Amino acid sequence: MNIGDITLKNGIVLAPMAGVTDLPFRLLCKQMGADIVYTEFCSSNGIIRESKKTFDLIKFIEEERPIGVQIFGEEPHVVGESAKIIYDRFKPDIIDINFGCPVPKVTKKGAGSAALKNLSVMEEMVKSVIQNVPEIPITVKMRSGWSKDKIVHIEAAIMLEELGIKAITLHPRTTCQRFTGNADWDEIKRLKSKINIPVIGNGDVSNKNDYMKIKKHTNCDGVMIGRASLGNPWIFKELTDDNYNSLDRNIMDIVDICEKHFILLKKYKEERVCLNLTKKHFSWYLKGFNNASEWRKKFLKSKSIDDVVIALDEMKDSYYS
Repeated sequence: MNIGDITLKNGIVLAPMAGVTDLPFRLLCKQMGADIVYTEFCSSNGIIRESKKTFDLIKFIEEERPIGVQIFGEEPHVVGESAKIIYDRFKPDIIDINFGCPVPKVTKKGAGSAALKNLSVMEEMVKSVIQNVPEIPITVKMRSGWSKDKIVHIEAAIMLEELGIKAITLHPRTTCQRFTGNADWDEIKRLKSKINIPVIGNGDVSNKNDYMKIKKHTNCDGVMIGRASLGNPWIFKELTDDNYNSLDRNIMDIVDICEKHFILLKKYKEERVCLNLTKKHFSWYLKGFNNASEWRKKFLKSKSIDDVVIALDEMKDSYYS
């Protein structure tokens, strides 16, 4: 699978997720086999204002390449200008435009999947980004439509391909559905039959079996993994390594990934942020294992980096002894 001149071996992609896909988590997923990873989505307004908080979302290291930066906004010229700032400052491999976020605080401003209600705004936004950043591939992630009676992704995709978009990721739920119901893979299949650029399927893929099903059902070129990676970066290994069996994973693997993730968080985050993210990710990692609630409580009570180190050592000793 190729996105512009970028070749992806397996076409397996880590989705951009707010509050999740920061540098440490992206790096873990990359090491597990993700072909390409995306930053958390970034506000074009924040980029224009040169917000440190927004720029911190974009920072990446060479080991993460190829990497994409996802942006969202409501004003076409602002989104275009923000894309240029991103390219000039950070030189990512791809810039992705978010037309899929269904969260009301985003859509009520006209950003995210609100563009599905006004394809002329989508058109102007894409034109602006491509004109401002001709050097790298520009891609789009979108939903199938605003509501079930307003399915517009085919019409939008044909326009996007003509404008020069190099790949489209489709999450086949509507904005109104948010994350309820099932992803309608038939819509991915329809999209794949209508355009010539790569189509990346997204939605309801939680394991190797789901991955094989969506590939067979839709003939999509790639698959984007989002919520299924929470507490489970191994999913990328499961999808890319035929010799890996997720059933073989045990508590020692959990302890190991907790330690690796914590080391990366300490390296790249300030203490307060490191502590909060450690608690969040460790809760996901430990879910479903023996004594998980006991260890979750210990980590959640941690008030310092040293507390986490002590709890980690205790957990290691309890399972390795």
